[in-house]
Amino acid sequence: MQPEASLPDYLTDDFSLYLENMTSLTDPENPDLLSNYLSNLFEQLKQMPLLFNGMVDQLAMAISTKIRIDSKSLAKINLKDEPSWGEIKPFVGVHADARACVTEIMTHAEKNLKIAVLLIHFYNSYDATPLKVEGEDDQLDDYISNEYNSSDYDENY
Repeated sequence: MQPEASLPDYLTDDFSLYLENMTSLTDPENPDLLSNYLSNLFEQLKQMPLLFNGMVDQLAMAISTKIRIDSKSLAKINLKDEPSWGEIKPFVGVHADARACVTEIMTHAEKNLKIAVLLIHFYNSYDATPLKVEGEDDQLDDYISNEYNSSDYDENY
């Protein structure tokens, strides 16, 4: 399954970067890696709110644990064409310790903040399970049953 709504063209490049970064930091052997990284990233952002100006994927990572998005309601808006900040702002809640920082970003880099919120929104509904190609299992079954018999393998090789 893929995102409930297809990813709009204006988000594809930034979403790819965001997805790659989030995926690369998700480590089952070190489950705290991602949360520690995101905490450190936000602390840097808190010191310099415009630090990630132009790096929307990093901004999205930094604020991802500090905002809450009402994705169910936001999904009802047509996001195919880039919305204004005013259209998505009602669906965003900001944690108390991040309000000053997010307000600063909203004042000086509103578009970056808007795109970062949309990246998080689409990421939260993203499922990385590959889509099955139609008829793929049938072709594999035919290949296995027609091409090779179990006696075709030399166990002593």
